[in-house]
Amino acid sequence: MEKYHYLIVGSGLYGAIFAHEAKEKGKKVLVVDKRPNIGGNIYTEKIEGINVHKYGAHIFHTNNKKVWDYVNRFAEFNRFTNSPVANYKGELYSMPFNMYTFNKMWGVVTPEEAEKKINEQRAEITHEPQNLEEQAISLVGRDVYEKLVKGYTEKQWGRDCKDLPAFIIKRLPVRLTFDNNYFNALYQGIPIGGYTKLIENLLDGIEVRLNTDYLENKAELDALADNVVYTGAIDAYFDYKLGYLEYRSVRFETELLEISNFQGNAAVNYTDRETPWTRIIEHKWFEFGKDAEGNDLSKTVISREYSSEWKLGDEPYYPVNDEKNGKLYLQYKELAEQETNVIFGGRLGEYKYYDMDQVIAAVLDKCEKEFA
Repeated sequence: MEKYHYLIVGSGLYGAIFAHEAKEKGKKVLVVDKRPNIGGNIYTEKIEGINVHKYGAHIFHTNNKKVWDYVNRFAEFNRFTNSPVANYKGELYSMPFNMYTFNKMWGVVTPEEAEKKINEQRAEITHEPQNLEEQAISLVGRDVYEKLVKGYTEKQWGRDCKDLPAFIIKRLPVRLTFDNNYFNALYQGIPIGGYTKLIENLLDGIEVRLNTDYLENKAELDALADNVVYTGAIDAYFDYKLGYLEYRSVRFETELLEISNFQGNAAVNYTDRETPWTRIIEHKWFEFGKDAEGNDLSKTVISREYSSEWKLGDEPYYPVNDEKNGKLYLQYKELAEQETNVIFGGRLGEYKYYDMDQVIAAVLDKCEKEFA
């Protein structure tokens, strides 16, 4: 029976980068993934010449030059800048909150007028904010909160803002400039050809088995390798024996439309409570409405996103990083530390809300230690 140095569970960013780095160090690697495709949640599928983000919009952004230089070895990135639009009952506002937003909201024209209005409204909260609603009002005032924060947040978390902890919104970007660049990161863009191409390049020359559920075949797969890198949910690894960690899940309704332009922007957030979806993504605008040859695309693909409470069998997306779940995770982390020759990594393996660049920084750091 062939023996591997590393069995890597999951072919998302963490797993693919670890696999690549291990191979570079002369290690024999096997990657398994229960999905029929590589890439985890950054998988992109080409439909009518459009790279569709199958598991939600992924916009690469970082201030970390080491991470940026690393990903550029495996993909060329375009110059996409994230500038979402908020739709509140048909009123359109710029995101992040900036002078365009405040002009539309109050008719103010100068930064001084905008700041005065925000400060007037923030003064409503005179004590330490006790919940998310109070925290948001203390940062941006009631008008912006009611129209652009409240409904969206309640849909995303499935809870009333008064019942959510204040720390979820530590800060809300308030810009007294006309800058629509949401992330404000030094480096940002989308891989030309889609994220799947990036993962393919990372996994070049590495054995990958798809449609393979690690937890259902654990003993047999563990026997193949000296070490395991596990990027699935940490509580699932231990068969939920200490209880279930909570996640938010997302459901996507994707449509191909026989028109060239549905909403004129990659992302439009629906911030009222009544609209059931949180946002609509129009995928072609991540690559400026062009195909690989630079031609205008005559059709478009949109995805409506619906946020939901995770239940067994759903795809876990976002860890619910509140106090209760944090305590339970620490108990699972103690169990994980007792597992010999198993590395737990990534958003699910570490129960951590990671951005893509943070995942990459974490796995490169882990590889440096592992292969030192």
